[in-house]
Amino acid sequence: MKIATFNINGIKARAQALPAWLDDAQPDVVLLQEIKSVDEAFPRALFEDRGYNVETHGQKGFNGVAILSKLPLEDVTRGLPGDDSDEQARWIEATVVGKQAIRLCGLYLPNGNPAPGPKYDYKLAWMDRLHARAKALLASEEVALMAGDYNIIPQAEDAARPDAWRDDALFRPESRLAFQRIVNLGFTEAFRACNTAPEQYSFWDYQAGAWNRNDGIRIDHFLLTPQAADLLRDCQIDKEIRGYEKPSDHVPVWVDLDL
Repeated sequence: MKIATFNINGIKARAQALPAWLDDAQPDVVLLQEIKSVDEAFPRALFEDRGYNVETHGQKGFNGVAILSKLPLEDVTRGLPGDDSDEQARWIEATVVGKQAIRLCGLYLPNGNPAPGPKYDYKLAWMDRLHARAKALLASEEVALMAGDYNIIPQAEDAARPDAWRDDALFRPESRLAFQRIVNLGFTEAFRACNTAPEQYSFWDYQAGAWNRNDGIRIDHFLLTPQAADLLRDCQIDKEIRGYEKPSDHVPVWVDLDL
């Protein structure tokens, strides 16, 4: 089963690029972030016509997550547990069943800038809630994963110019520690389990020729429970589509699981 995560930076802006990538890459499931659309305005037909079931958790103009799946989506839930007052659409879960069931959690973790400040406090509080959900996933002993735009640069090698990010919310020590605390619960970070090569990025800013200079960062991640990690066959980044017409500033990352 090929499962991808892709921050599309606006479904309207990517109405041609996203279907073109789907037709070429043929993922079974895609976890989308930053759809920037209310549920009613999401162009479902673009994907249903390609054989995908569609579930969204949208928000007008900001955030928003979705799942596209060629398999039925079961037990869909929306919103990260732990704060009923949180109105930002950043979390969606569902179960799909191939050879066996897998619980999929799609996330768009807060950026947190400027840091320090209220937005950074929200990021760290959100990561505390994510830690709690991660512990519950592990306790269930399910085949499960949490994937999406984490807005976390885990290590210096995950940035072309790490010194430029030292004070950024994506790379501050508190952010990286919060991410590592989650990994240390018992998750496998799929990309680094499959790839140790340098200069592997999933995001390039639109400004200052970042793409042409490969001035990127790796912030889109898959965290797998032990049961899912046992099924991991590969994890790669579809880097080349960043050079296509009207691209997102992110590119897809995908895992292949023996499911």
